[in-house]
Amino acid sequence: MEKNPQENKLIRTPNGGLIQDVVRYIKLIWLLMTDRRINIFLKILPVASLAYLLSPIDLAPGLALPVIGALDDAAIVWIGTSLFISLCPETIVAEHTRTLEKVIPGIWREPNEIDEMVDAEARDITDAPTKE
Repeated sequence: MEKNPQENKLIRTPNGGLIQDVVRYIKLIWLLMTDRRINIFLKILPVASLAYLLSPIDLAPGLALPVIGALDDAAIVWIGTSLFISLCPETIVAEHTRTLEKVIPGIWREPNEIDEMVDAEARDITDAPTKE
């Protein structure tokens, strides 16, 4: 009896791309912000970087330096959130990262065996007799 070569393969999600990485990064920040084990003063970093992004005060205004004006806002948010994650305890960051990247193992099998087929008949429920 030959074994199916696909029988023991794990089902894995694709790695995704840039958007999936950004969403995972935002979820990690959210999990760290809501974790009670993280120091409250450390949680000020991402909040302050978002406050700078939304505030009318700008270090490099877009009128004088159009490209740099947009990049400094993005850089402040990136630096603030990256610094926040790097200053959080590594064990807590690793715990939340594992939670976000959890892969559910499964075995793929082709439904080629006759024994697994169910002999059934489809019926529209509107055809069912009504009780009156």
